[in-house]
Amino acid sequence: MLTLKNLSKTYKKQIVFRDLTHDFGTGVTIITGPSGVGKSTLLRLCATVEKPSSGELLWQGRSIQKNKRAFRAGLGYAPQQIDFPDDITANEFMAHIGALKGQSYSETMAQTESLLLRLGLRAEGDKKLQAFSGGMKRRLGIAQAFLGSPQCLILDEPTAELDPMSAKNVHDIVFDFAQNATVIMTTHLAESLKDYSYAQLVLGDS
Repeated sequence: MLTLKNLSKTYKKQIVFRDLTHDFGTGVTIITGPSGVGKSTLLRLCATVEKPSSGELLWQGRSIQKNKRAFRAGLGYAPQQIDFPDDITANEFMAHIGALKGQSYSETMAQTESLLLRLGLRAEGDKKLQAFSGGMKRRLGIAQAFLGSPQCLILDEPTAELDPMSAKNVHDIVFDFAQNATVIMTTHLAESLKDYSYAQLVLGDS
């Protein structure tokens, strides 16, 4: 369980949100709210990319700030934008992410083959990323988040730039994975999730 405890974030004098308290359990939680309310900011805080201005994040009751390395070892994160290097292949990129997560090369490649197959990228593994379209890069960004079978998965607009069939495939993978993990995500396709079961956290809800 990921817990937000009186979490606040400000940039200079601008308050993004204040005293936010919430528990994210097993399954999918969709973060919703109007544009500019801090959805992506909250995901960056949960992924330890940014620090809160005040308050605390807890994983399984333990402070993430004090146990950041252990938390990150079980974390998968796919932000809206990833700075992909152009001169390496998809497989090489996945091998790099796997190494950062402490996996062996053989383990990473076994997972990569399965993930790229499920995401429709199996034939693209040895292609340079400079040849990838926006949608292909989006799917690769999702694939790297799943490496290591994380206990906590954070996805920021994972279906952006994807056609309806690819978006449904991603949703199927995410919701299947969420049976045994905590998944937090934003999506512009909430109306397409009527056949799935999920929790919801509304930001900016007065």
